[in-house]
Amino acid sequence: MDLAFIITIFLIGFVGSYISGMVGIGGSIIKYPMLLYIPPMLGLVAFSAHEVSGISAIQVFFATISGVWAYRKSGYLNKTLIIYMGSAILLGSFIGGYGSNLISEGTINLVYGVLATIAAVMMFVPKKGLDDIPADQVVFNKWLAAGLSFIVGIGAGIVGAAGAFILVPIMLVVLKIPTRMTIATSLAITFISSIGSTVGKVVTDQILYGPAAIMIVASILAAPLGAKAGQKMNTKVLQTILAVLILGTAIKIWLDF
Repeated sequence: MDLAFIITIFLIGFVGSYISGMVGIGGSIIKYPMLLYIPPMLGLVAFSAHEVSGISAIQVFFATISGVWAYRKSGYLNKTLIIYMGSAILLGSFIGGYGSNLISEGTINLVYGVLATIAAVMMFVPKKGLDDIPADQVVFNKWLAAGLSFIVGIGAGIVGAAGAFILVPIMLVVLKIPTRMTIATSLAITFISSIGSTVGKVVTDQILYGPAAIMIVASILAAPLGAKAGQKMNTKVLQTILAVLILGTAIKIWLDF
């Protein structure tokens, strides 16, 4: 790995992890297309979809645990949500991560595009009064939450993501969880999910450990900074940033088919 390659991978990891910590996602929805398209645009080595999904999986593990640590004293981590959605998505992501080795690169990109499109549509659904609900009065259907998490986990495991880019819209639109609680809790759920997808990728030897190590260092540095910034931002601004990121990624994936 030459210096230009190392700097490029580090910057991709840093920018993606900062944004992921800010809006409550693992960051694969940002870093997946960046890793896929930016290195070859700069004349550097190009990663395959399998390699990108493997790097993303292990990087998300470290980005989310760093983000959760920054939220540990915020009061926004909903333990019941974490238990129900986390356990279901862990099982689903392991199945998806392990099975992804049997799927073509085109299919991996297709799954990613479909998930991003669904998430983008959901982010533009009106969420009036959502953030007026006090943290101690938040209620939700536990088994619906678990079922949706399991389905998301399978798809997310396939693309090497942890699923937060679609979990966040589900928590906001379907389960009616306030924005700041959604962001903090989704990071914890995403961390659990990343365990399953990471194990699946490691067992099937889909990870390039050199680039992954660079991304991990960037994630540990950037995710807590992003989380602290997110706690100070207006919730509408956070929702808009996430919606634009998801929509832009979905468009890019479909244009390349």
